[in-house]
Amino acid sequence: MKLFCVGCGPGDPELLTVKAVNTIKTAEVIFAPTARENKPSIALSVVERYLTESTKTVSLVFPMIKDKESLIDHWRRNALQIASAVKSQKKVVYLTVGDPTLYSTWTYIQRELSHNHEGIEFEIIPGVTSMSAFAARAKMSLAEGDETIAVIPACYDLNRIRQVARYCDTLIFLKDGRYFDRVIEMLSETGFADNSAIAIAQDISADGEILEMKKLRDLVGIKGPVEKYFSIMVAKKTHDRE
Repeated sequence: MKLFCVGCGPGDPELLTVKAVNTIKTAEVIFAPTARENKPSIALSVVERYLTESTKTVSLVFPMIKDKESLIDHWRRNALQIASAVKSQKKVVYLTVGDPTLYSTWTYIQRELSHNHEGIEFEIIPGVTSMSAFAARAKMSLAEGDETIAVIPACYDLNRIRQVARYCDTLIFLKDGRYFDRVIEMLSETGFADNSAIAIAQDISADGEILEMKKLRDLVGIKGPVEKYFSIMVAKKTHDRE
């Protein structure tokens, strides 16, 4: 009994790995996450061109809520559906946007299956992360030499960011553009010069992509260009060599 978890990358179907495509093409059942009932799965839309007519697809709801008990209930029910399909001896794939090991719903599925459904093996097929695709599109280096990077998720704790920013050369903010304006306002207080590079994107490698390269001074006090969940911002300190 084996379950394949496939990272679908940032949204461009051509950024899937060869191994990911081959695994999807031979799958009998594919599960994919969605935020709510009847909402199309982004992961499924990315791999649509690689599906066969006989492939069964199932969307599993992972609600964006903070009620831990409700979340755990969803994780358990979703894991049970996946486990049932795997135990029926079908080739089962679970899809996730980006990479399965970085802020992914796969984490919860793997944990539930490991604790409550013994005997199921996992094979994780990595995907291109949004920050890698973003850096490639922006033609910027995320780090060089001895520079350090911090990766920061949504719902930002600004006090915590202030501490991290003092010791890191590059800050990568993932997942929620609605908070970017607040972050911009405090970066200059934490060692980022006004000519530090700020790159902001929304829906990277997908339809409706927004990508802007600015200096910190150009963004302070103004409304930023993005506000969707699938957004990313990179703030990179300016050093003497620049």
